[in-house]
Amino acid sequence: MSFGEPEGYDEDARPHPLGRRGRSQAVAAAVCLVLGAGLIGGAVTGSWLAGDSGGSGARSGFAAAGDLWRNVPVDQLFPPTVRGGGAGPGGADRTWTRVAVAPDSGCDEAFDPLLRTVLDPVGCARLLRATYTDATRSHVTTVGLLFTKADAAGMASLARRFETERLDRRTDLMPLPYAAKDTTAAGFGARQRASWTISVLTDAPVVVYAVSGWADGRTVADPQPAGEAMESGTTTAPAQAGLGHEARGLADRVERGVRGHAGTATERPS
Repeated sequence: MSFGEPEGYDEDARPHPLGRRGRSQAVAAAVCLVLGAGLIGGAVTGSWLAGDSGGSGARSGFAAAGDLWRNVPVDQLFPPTVRGGGAGPGGADRTWTRVAVAPDSGCDEAFDPLLRTVLDPVGCARLLRATYTDATRSHVTTVGLLFTKADAAGMASLARRFETERLDRRTDLMPLPYAAKDTTAAGFGARQRASWTISVLTDAPVVVYAVSGWADGRTVADPQPAGEAMESGTTTAPAQAGLGHEARGLADRVERGVRGHAGTATERPS
């Protein structure tokens, strides 16, 4: 087709039979229709293959994550050794060794009353916890996986509340540690909590948290959320000891493991 010429004429200004021209236009229109339908179909197919958030892939990943507590061995959810390249202050490497795994359980007595109230809307299907120590055995950190009963909308709602109300920074909403007898963490109780982090996932029915302290059982008068303790120039005791990095670094790596097993892709920025 020549789009710069008058209808029905060629370069020598000789008239074409208009009936033939009409048939050519019909054929061209049909070709365009077929091509357009192909492009639209390809775009839709591409969105399925890309795994858009509303697709079946996202739904299956969410459902798979909810069953990890029964389908994945504890040594994969909480590895005996966790390596944290660049996870320490100044980008130093960290290595954590597991010292105790709590029996999987419900959530009764596992959280302080106020935190339990905040988490109630998503329910408690199962709670898994493990406690680690760092390479120097001077710090201890409990990391927990709360598998909820909520759907994606419920998890998104709780995540928004944590973000807008900054619930992950309130000292009255710190998670409890798990202390085990005859381990480095034997004296790791509620009064020993120094720093913590809580992450409400929206691509899985899971709340990931970690809380850290000193292994010598010292009490902490002013615990500090990991995000604040990790800020440059912070001089609080938890910050100076790197306990914010301990909590955030270990929680992030366990969280990545959950996502890897569930096949979900979105990760919280480090």
